[in-house]
Amino acid sequence: MARPPADAALAREVQDRLDHLTKPPGSLGTLESLAHRLAQVQGTSRPRLRAPHAVVFAGDHGATAHGISPYPSAVTAQMVANFVAGGAAIAVFARTFGLELLVVDAGVASPLEPHPRLRDAKVRAGTRDFVTGPALTRAECELALARGAALVEDLARGGCNALVLGEMGIGNTAASALLVHRLAGVPLEVAVGRGAGLDDVGLARKREVLARAAARAPDARTPLDALAEFGGLEIAMLAGALLALPRTRTLALLDGYVVGAAALVALQLDPAVADACVWGHVSAEPGHRALLDTLGVRPLLDLGLRLGEGSGAALAWPLVLAAERMLNEMATFESAGVSGRTVS
Repeated sequence: MARPPADAALAREVQDRLDHLTKPPGSLGTLESLAHRLAQVQGTSRPRLRAPHAVVFAGDHGATAHGISPYPSAVTAQMVANFVAGGAAIAVFARTFGLELLVVDAGVASPLEPHPRLRDAKVRAGTRDFVTGPALTRAECELALARGAALVEDLARGGCNALVLGEMGIGNTAASALLVHRLAGVPLEVAVGRGAGLDDVGLARKREVLARAAARAPDARTPLDALAEFGGLEIAMLAGALLALPRTRTLALLDGYVVGAAALVALQLDPAVADACVWGHVSAEPGHRALLDTLGVRPLLDLGLRLGEGSGAALAWPLVLAAERMLNEMATFESAGVSGRTVS
């Protein structure tokens, strides 16, 4: 699918306003680039961020039976409960920055207690073991993609036009590593990291397990094939959410490695997704930096985070908000009665 060109007339209109604000031209650097991105996503030179949500997609992975994470799968459901109770990092950051928190059960293995902040979109109770066979069927992948897209469309109908995207799923850095290896060509030894904190022995075991998984499915090289073989339901639902961004004129601020792997799937299905995304931060997982280098994108932050949950994207949110406020609220030289440049 071809990527549509940017609206050149709109870009000129935004640039003209930026050049007349009370500052030297280009002096706000990346914030000015963010202002352009916001304008293009919303199709107006005066974009407004409305009803922003932090959305965390959760799912479990059958391959955790091979000891690829230092934590048991039960932690996924326990952390979902912590999210909705307000005790997790993303919950604290969402409160701090005025983001409405929504947690989505894409495929948590165990039942979850209903909660106003929890959306039940479960496709199945966790994926299958990708070491011995495909993690998902093609139909399950397509259903997860559709449910992710439907969620964004539903939020957009409610007035939301900005998302901070995160995830939770014990074992999901392993699935992400396989996707990044297969779809971006990143060597497996680079793509596989410590995840939630594996020691050297655990990291060696994770690499060996993932090498077996990759060897089992050597022909899974298209986005949907790779997603079915290796991907989690939270990853698939994230990809579906990203695919809905262009048609809903929604901006997404992306978190770390797992969200990056989902974005890789979405971008290969529809390159236009790139124009609606801002990369929030680079994870301490080595595969994420390699992925960003492959895609040629720069994140807003590099804080050494490897938590997931949307934490890095939430911390980058104030920069996006500042870009919007700068474009809309800064005075021009004329309106402020400030003399403009006299020497070129």
